Amino acid sequence: MHYPSGPTDGQTGDLQLSTSPRPARRRSKKSPGLIKNYVLDTNVLLHDPHSIHRFEDNHIWIPVEVLTELDKFKNEQSERGANARAVHRSLSKIFNHSRAAVIDGAPLPGGGTIRIAINKGVTSAKPNVRLQRFQDLFPESGVTDNRIIANALDIAQHQRDRTILVTKDLNMLLKALAIGLEAEDYLNDKVETEVSDSPLATIDVASHELQRFGSSRILTISDKRAANLLLNEYVLLAVDENKFLPARHFGDGIFKRLNLPAGLDIPRGITLKPANAGQQCLLDALLDPSISLVTCYGQAGTGKTLMAVAAGLYSIYGNVYNGMTVSRPVVAMGDTLGFLPGTLDEKMRPWLQSIYDAFDVLLPQRPLGPESRNGKGKKQPPLETSNGAPQLKPYEKLIEQGLVEIEALCYIRGRSIPNRFFVLDEAQQLTPLEAKTVVTRMSRGSKLVMVGDPAQIDHPYVDSQSNGLVFTRDRLKGQAITAHVTLSKGERSDLAEIGATLM
Repeated sequence: MHYPSGPTDGQTGDLQLSTSPRPARRRSKKSPGLIKNYVLDTNVLLHDPHSIHRFEDNHIWIPVEVLTELDKFKNEQSERGANARAVHRSLSKIFNHSRAAVIDGAPLPGGGTIRIAINKGVTSAKPNVRLQRFQDLFPESGVTDNRIIANALDIAQHQRDRTILVTKDLNMLLKALAIGLEAEDYLNDKVETEVSDSPLATIDVASHELQRFGSSRILTISDKRAANLLLNEYVLLAVDENKFLPARHFGDGIFKRLNLPAGLDIPRGITLKPANAGQQCLLDALLDPSISLVTCYGQAGTGKTLMAVAAGLYSIYGNVYNGMTVSRPVVAMGDTLGFLPGTLDEKMRPWLQSIYDAFDVLLPQRPLGPESRNGKGKKQPPLETSNGAPQLKPYEKLIEQGLVEIEALCYIRGRSIPNRFFVLDEAQQLTPLEAKTVVTRMSRGSKLVMVGDPAQIDHPYVDSQSNGLVFTRDRLKGQAITAHVTLSKGERSDLAEIGATLM
């Protein structure tokens, strides 16, 4: 069985194998025929330790095998271990050491009940017909997945209400459906709509409106053209496809020009200019200190990581923040090479190589030795080393000075991060609960930038609608301190662009 954290070689898609309704969040009264029995798999509880409170007035069953699996993880110093401990604490409080409550069910605030399920039929000499069929198909009775499915079958056999197995393991879900057991994914933290990779929305304006907007830097549109726009949403005000200006919606139909410098002039580095309208909008959000959270979707090569790191360097040199922190989830694509040796920075380097690549572009290293000339013909003094020590790259000096910090995401719990520019790369690999943990670590004066591609997911228990990046965007959209930009135009190279589009 796989669990919803840690490196894996699994890959999930957007496969929807059940059309059963999403577990409700609000309390409601149902007739007895609408009450359901939900049997929860281990990965659901590890994914969301509060899931036992998400099923309203239905009955929740926790197979005893799930308790055994949770016990294996409770000592881990990780998000998964913390979730296992949270589940144990919740169950202990609910059952309050009552044997009757464990067996017959304890009441939940939503109106339902919760109990521990023990399947005596799995070891019976004469199992029922349905269980016998399952054992014929899957004879490995010692496999925990099989025992949990058998437990759910036993509940379905003895309960008059519908019984549904809830799991985030697609293989286990398929097994259950194959033997006629109703099963579904845990849907509580999925966004309601499909994630769009479309470019910026376009609002048609008249020529005189665009001209007035260009000169006065502000335009108010009071008709239905701005009716459905969110606060801080970026759009293109366009007369036609060749005549447009990017703008930011400040609410009530008020649009303002982007507040951008001529270029990001990074000391001892390059001057970076946004290459398209999408990057201009992203840079406007990154440089606005009133926006505390920026989320960005973009396929490979659209420049989301480079722009985020560049804006961070520009801001810390401008004394807007005390420093920059960069991190990403440790989730592998394909086979891993096992445990990595060395210090924390050395262990994290392979996972953060995309960040280091961005630093190399923004802060190119100058050669040792005689004076050299840059591309403009100006002389540059050589970087000297003391006592024959290896030459440090410019960003390594920033790390030594504490201006740049490489953070292992697994150690972020309990931290309070003030006055930092925090870049979280590959944020689509997070679970919603992990994303919440990161967001709630930000103290006053800090800015969180979450970038990623919802179409590139290697985590086995999140997909394009349930990962931490889209969950954060969906739950916090329209707030005065949040902004979102979707990048659609690749700028890395022509090959990267056609590869991301056609492959």
